Amino acid sequence: MSDTDNLFSALRQSAGPASAAAVETLVREAPDHALARINVLAFARQRGLDEDEAIAAFLHAARLGLFELSWNVLCPSCGGVLDAGVTLKSVRSEAYHCAFCAVDTEPTLDELVEVTFTVNPRVRRIGVHDPDTLPPFEYLRQVFLGSGVDLAGDADQRIQDITLDSVELPAGEKAILSLQASEGTLILFDPVTHTTRILNIDGEPTRERQALTVIFSNFAGPTEARTLQPGPLRLTFENRSTRRVLPSLWIADERLHGILDRRRPFLTAKRLLTNQTFRDLYGTDTLDIDQRLKITSLTFLFTDLKGSTSLYERVGDLVAYDLVRAHFQVLNSIVATQSGAVVKTIGDAVMATFPTPDRAMAAAIRMREAMRQLGDERNREDLTLKIGIHEGPCLAVVLNERQDYFGQTVNIASRVQGLADSRAIFATGTVVDNPQTSSLLKASGLAPLPQRRAVQGLSGELAVYEIP
Repeated sequence: MSDTDNLFSALRQSAGPASAAAVETLVREAPDHALARINVLAFARQRGLDEDEAIAAFLHAARLGLFELSWNVLCPSCGGVLDAGVTLKSVRSEAYHCAFCAVDTEPTLDELVEVTFTVNPRVRRIGVHDPDTLPPFEYLRQVFLGSGVDLAGDADQRIQDITLDSVELPAGEKAILSLQASEGTLILFDPVTHTTRILNIDGEPTRERQALTVIFSNFAGPTEARTLQPGPLRLTFENRSTRRVLPSLWIADERLHGILDRRRPFLTAKRLLTNQTFRDLYGTDTLDIDQRLKITSLTFLFTDLKGSTSLYERVGDLVAYDLVRAHFQVLNSIVATQSGAVVKTIGDAVMATFPTPDRAMAAAIRMREAMRQLGDERNREDLTLKIGIHEGPCLAVVLNERQDYFGQTVNIASRVQGLADSRAIFATGTVVDNPQTSSLLKASGLAPLPQRRAVQGLSGELAVYEIP
């Protein structure tokens, strides 16, 4: 049995059987481009797999060495990859610049940082492992564009239809392109160095040759715009970078937008950070201690086991410990099934995160019922859980040598849990007003009861809802 066979055997023991089999088929049979920057959500949808099971399978496969994991900072406009690294530690908090779109953007983990998987070259060598050998379209697809850009099957031909000219230019070489420029907007773009020139062809036609020199270096400079007249144009390219460049001159009309504007969901850094399998496999080495990365929306759930101190007094340490441990096992399982992750436990309390408010609410409802059942099984009517939920922006940070979260949203979620009575769920308006949460509560026959309560650390009163 080969080393790769051994890896797949190990994967089948750690991941769901359907997802493990689909991953193995992909690696063995898929074309090269399908193994570069794999969009796990698209992979799951195309094969009818549960998304969380597919994510877990790829995480286990990456941990085994079948795939290389990549964290990619994206441009919100074109979907291009502005930076890529093997860990989240490579992502800076300051703004990134997209030369193609001429925009600056501050990376947020729930919108502009994707996580993709590429087959390990020791398992199967593909073109993207030697990117300077890729044809221009494959370089654009496999290296420049993020996995959220949904290229049509005929995208190669559609790119050719808007391309006036292109060149493959080795390091240190020069090239000259001559063409007749017509009225309109042209974009000169190199996907390797991201060098971009916008050419506005306007005004009276001319017979005089117009010249433009473009120098490619290892660092893309600012996007430059030039206005030229319709007529003969000579472009001189000089590659001063250390790599091959692939400049193309595109017609910038609706056809270009039609190619790049098709989008599909992708695995975000936020979703991965709230995935229990990821935290179990990678959680201790996610961020640097000085990193502060923004998340625009994350849902926090806090629980607290009511009366645990008196429980120890009534039943003794051994019995109480067994009950508390059983309650943790129940909560951890429920959190994982709702695409969440346990961030930490504090005594007999739990702090968990979820990608969306409805997932947290679904977990809370299940937790309450599960704790009732656990109490019935152990003949403990006093085994009750208080739950608080809040959603909002926060920072992903490292605290006490673990990946954690910081900000007012976290504080409010903790305070909201403190408002809850026995077997009560308290949630803020941002949670209850979420359309998916509203549908869930309605389907469950639960009507939120509005209240206004004072919360420590906030001026005035906070609108909260009790889920009876």
